[in-house]
Amino acid sequence: MINKQLPKIWLGGDYNPEQWDENVWNEDVRMFKLAGIDVATLNVFSWALNQPDEDTYRFEWLDEQIDRLYQSGIYTCLATSTAAHPAWMARKYPDILRVDFYGRKRKFGGRHNSCPNSPTYRNFSEKIAGKLAEQYKDHPGVLIWHVSNEYGGYCYCDQCEASFRRWLKDKYKTLEELNRAWNTRFWGHTFYDWEEIVLPNILSEEREGKETDFQGISLDYRRFMSDSLLECFQLEDRAIKKHTPDTPVTTNLMGTYPMLDYFKWGREMDVVSWDNYPTMDTPVSRTAMTHDLMRGLKSGQPFMLMEQTPSQQNWQPYNSLKRPGVMRLWSYQAVARGADTVLFFQLRRSIGATEKYHGAVIEHAGHEHTRVFKETAALGKELEELSDALLDSRIHAKAAIVFDWENRWAVELSSGPSVALDYVTEVHKYYDALYQQNIQVDMIGVGEDLSHYDIVIAPVLYMVKKGYADKLKTFVNNGGTFVTTFFSGLVNEHDRVTLGGYPGELRSLLGIWAEEIDALPPEEKNEIVMKETWAHGKKEYDCHLLFDLIHAEGADVLAEYGSDFYKGMPVLTRNNYGSGKAYYVASSPEGAFLQDFLAALCEKKGITPLVKQAQEGVETTERRKGSKSYLFILNHNPHASFFDAGAREKRDLLTGKTVTGQHTIAPKEVMILEESNQTTDFL
Repeated sequence: MINKQLPKIWLGGDYNPEQWDENVWNEDVRMFKLAGIDVATLNVFSWALNQPDEDTYRFEWLDEQIDRLYQSGIYTCLATSTAAHPAWMARKYPDILRVDFYGRKRKFGGRHNSCPNSPTYRNFSEKIAGKLAEQYKDHPGVLIWHVSNEYGGYCYCDQCEASFRRWLKDKYKTLEELNRAWNTRFWGHTFYDWEEIVLPNILSEEREGKETDFQGISLDYRRFMSDSLLECFQLEDRAIKKHTPDTPVTTNLMGTYPMLDYFKWGREMDVVSWDNYPTMDTPVSRTAMTHDLMRGLKSGQPFMLMEQTPSQQNWQPYNSLKRPGVMRLWSYQAVARGADTVLFFQLRRSIGATEKYHGAVIEHAGHEHTRVFKETAALGKELEELSDALLDSRIHAKAAIVFDWENRWAVELSSGPSVALDYVTEVHKYYDALYQQNIQVDMIGVGEDLSHYDIVIAPVLYMVKKGYADKLKTFVNNGGTFVTTFFSGLVNEHDRVTLGGYPGELRSLLGIWAEEIDALPPEEKNEIVMKETWAHGKKEYDCHLLFDLIHAEGADVLAEYGSDFYKGMPVLTRNNYGSGKAYYVASSPEGAFLQDFLAALCEKKGITPLVKQAQEGVETTERRKGSKSYLFILNHNPHASFFDAGAREKRDLLTGKTVTGQHTIAPKEVMILEESNQTTDFL
């Protein structure tokens, strides 16, 4: 439980008092109290203010702000300020500056401009994190540490190249093993000295659009960069814990951000936090999936919603206002899927530079008589009343979807078969099919224990890491249901093809082999022709993108292609393996197929929807604590919608009213239905 010192769902966000004077500070505190804001994130980008030169540290301004807030009942999420280095540091120590993908040395400016392998950056960032922790180790107003901010971006400087070679030595031990793993005899790339290895960018192996001539090299560089940035986090984390070992430490992640392996990061964080910035047209199920993914980084533990905008963003092509009720609705979506905080960027809108038109709780008008402020204050009042019930409750799912960043990198770096193949899109298609049917899902990594799931789905499992095939076989052998798709089982963790026929190590589990993969433009279709239809299912569905030409080796053929020269070949198979079953979907199907297919699998495994019926656009999810369950009903529609709450009485925590059976929910509205259950707490 992250909220021990302040046992409620935190409401607050990023606050930059250093940009304002005392008159504004006093007004801020008054308005924070009106809105129910109890946590302010301070010091995110204040390194230059904290450290004006190499030997001087000045925290007086920060002392004043933390004290001021605490005396008014407002706590601090204290950042380490290392997300943007000072100008003097870049001038005196140019090794701190990054080199971009094109080999160009950056100058001071922007943020995320520090080389993660610069000894200068690491030394100074570790020092200031330690000094801040020493300064505030006994301050009762500091709830949690926030290291840096939105880690990301790669560097291609000489320091990174040298560090990459050391990383490779540690991983492969010998050049012989590295040459084997990377298949360097292709195009005469054999290395005889570690110093011959250069990093992959536009000057060597890579081109625009994630194209690379050597997937093994490029894949390892992504692993290395993710590790390098993680080491920077760990340096600050250790410096903080020397002084405040019991105060949790986090850094804000960015959902499905492509550059870092967040499952690896999640293991190193005391609590996962992330920044949620969907566009106006982002599918609601895509945001739900990302919340579930962030929860999955630490095996289902509650996470922090560290940032969202109260209304308007400033960096998207079309920065629409959040319509009335949407900020509240999306805040509850985060809580419904495991968040124990609702924090914003930002609390007061800046008056200059790039974020001056990014939304805030306190707008440029500077008073509480705005729509956004009123909505925030109303939400704050509700969260205050809900906290005792919801805080530290958990989500319980019997179906899981596998998401793996290294597999994603390998798919993206693959030289073919289709530029239209997008890993996250394919994963989301399977998630959405369950979401639309109100079936709860966990998003898991390849390291997760599978034993407490009934169904595990791994779309586009292109890379099968060492030992993972055996893990899947054990799961299915013990009675589990496994589903995977086209373009799966092709390579190992070095992106070397597993010979003997696709899907490689998964061949015996799936009872098939694939000899070819056809790739057509996305608008070109084939058909999935069912040999037997499911209940309420269709006889025929569309499929597109990739088409595996597979042969059954013991698997039952459930559907065949309907056209082209591979008409009549299997497109959906089921293999009995031990006590369980393994399914293979050989193409990318339309959503209706996935809804019918996964509904049938869930019914067979006894996995039931959270509600019997809900109109499209109504989202459901459930948190549990002790003998209580809390069913969230969120209506994303601009019109009233219906759902079936079932026969047992449930009490809406927001209104106190009792709900049973068919019920209508207003547009953009939320219901949280409490019910006592007789089952023991799964925690």
